[in-house]
Amino acid sequence: MELVCPAGTPSALRAAVQAGADAIYCGFRDETNARNFPGLNFSPQEMAEGIAFAHEHGSKVLVAINTFARAGNTDPWRRAADTAASCGADAIIAADIAVLDHMASQHPGTRLHLSVQAAAATPEAIGFYADAFNVRRVVLPRVLSVQEIAALNRQISVETEAFVFGGLCVMIEGRCYLSSYAAGRSPNLNGVCSPPEMVTYDEDKDGTAARLAGFTIDHYAPGEPAGYPTLCKGRFKAGDKAGYLFEDPVSLNAGSMIVAFKKAGVTALKIEGRQRGKGYVTQVVRAFKKAVDAAEQGHDATEIDSILASLSEGGRQTTGAYRKIWR
Repeated sequence: MELVCPAGTPSALRAAVQAGADAIYCGFRDETNARNFPGLNFSPQEMAEGIAFAHEHGSKVLVAINTFARAGNTDPWRRAADTAASCGADAIIAADIAVLDHMASQHPGTRLHLSVQAAAATPEAIGFYADAFNVRRVVLPRVLSVQEIAALNRQISVETEAFVFGGLCVMIEGRCYLSSYAAGRSPNLNGVCSPPEMVTYDEDKDGTAARLAGFTIDHYAPGEPAGYPTLCKGRFKAGDKAGYLFEDPVSLNAGSMIVAFKKAGVTALKIEGRQRGKGYVTQVVRAFKKAVDAAEQGHDATEIDSILASLSEGGRQTTGAYRKIWR
């Protein structure tokens, strides 16, 4: 199985390549990708240099153009698609039908992967994208069990890619608008969930309040580690009880289930974390490389949970919907 690894910067791309990533995904420094944060992403020249470096070392580069083009202003998405193709990208990861159509008609020689932002999880939806745009791979939403993935793979003709580590969204991808209510900016359109310039940490006598656009998302006792304030992982009061009403601050780690993914017919395993540094990339890629090698021998690398615990949000991990165990 192919190991698809994140790179938010040129240095992270080089680290992923050197750690043994089969493929690296990254995006341009604008609203065309869903990790549009200050200090991250690639200029066209950096993208071309990064792709050349990866190819020299036997790795592929997949360029994420996975936000939705804005009506009346589709040129930035067209330019990003044209630039990625001219840089020699091995595939474009897209969700918007306009971007997919542009790539299929103007750059038919470049592979198309359907972004998780398209939220395609049925044979009919995936079949449409494959027939209309010659999509070769679909990145699956993080709401399916392994059994559901196996059933899906028996009914489709394209490759599937499943997330195995990193951030875990509360909603099916491409359909979350929570942050736009507080910040006025949507991850689907602007590529930003909880914009960092709108995040503050305010100290008071009772501890630290983490706020987004002035809204208190969580409050931490003195000395308690403060997490990043995203609405879906905030701690709120309902009635007389306070708790994480949408989603606990926890990371996905399905590293102990790779044999199951292999049996389910998954082609590629995806690590989330383009906003993380090259140290994170190196450690996670190396750990999953060992886990994939173990899966090829027929057994799971159970020690991966303890190895990656320190890199998980809040130090807590879950297999998410892959093993459906509900509270």
